[in-house]
Amino acid sequence: MLNYLWAAMILIGLVVGAITGNLSGMTAAVLDSAGEAVTVALTMLGIMALWTGLLRVGEDAGLIVAISNRMRPILRYLFPGLDANSKAMEYIATNIIANILGLGWAATPSGLKAMEELQRENPHKDTATKEMCMFMIVNMSSLQIVTISVLAFRAQYDSANPSEIIGPGFIATLISTIAAVAYAKFMEKRVFGS
Repeated sequence: MLNYLWAAMILIGLVVGAITGNLSGMTAAVLDSAGEAVTVALTMLGIMALWTGLLRVGEDAGLIVAISNRMRPILRYLFPGLDANSKAMEYIATNIIANILGLGWAATPSGLKAMEELQRENPHKDTATKEMCMFMIVNMSSLQIVTISVLAFRAQYDSANPSEIIGPGFIATLISTIAAVAYAKFMEKRVFGS
């Protein structure tokens, strides 16, 4: 469906450009945008490599395990049906830590692994468990202290103070996460009766 939407928007743009006589301006804009997209992609690639590398160093140094242990009371509240030492819990903690640091691209592999482990423990393979639902909601609400990608974009486009969004971003994601967890716990009681 999305492909049809993009194709329609491109076609409408071409038709409007032809009717208004702006095809040359449109071509120049497309080429400029393509060059800018490559520049932004390379910038983001460097930032991704740096932060993913730092996350890996933290993981190898035992920092992820130490933070996970500190998060254990919160994780036990969110996922009471999971064994605290399960592989799923380890992947969930890694995913949440990566999201908190604003590393969505680094959080994705651990999120997929967490869902695989949760599915492995699922007795009803065609229905999501309450742990799966909670993980999905927590992951989507995505509490973030530092939004690395937004900071990179703001710096790329010469923002006077790229980091001024850290406070508001944290507050917004904290509120979204609290609301998401409250909703999930409410629905958990309604649907699963626990």
